Amino acid sequence: MGKADDERARRLAEALRQNLRRRKAQARGAAEAPAHVRAAEDAKDSDDTE
Repeated sequence: MGKADDERARRLAEALRQNLRRRKAQARGAAEAPAHVRAAEDAKDSDDTE
């Protein structure tokens, strides 16, 4: 039973590391995208207000 628990813990740790890498990559992508999106939205907003 101890060996099965160790294997499960190893798999869980690896899954958590992969999840963290994926979330960090998504956060980096989300941090870069709004600059472009904001510029497009600002241009659209200025057209709407005039």
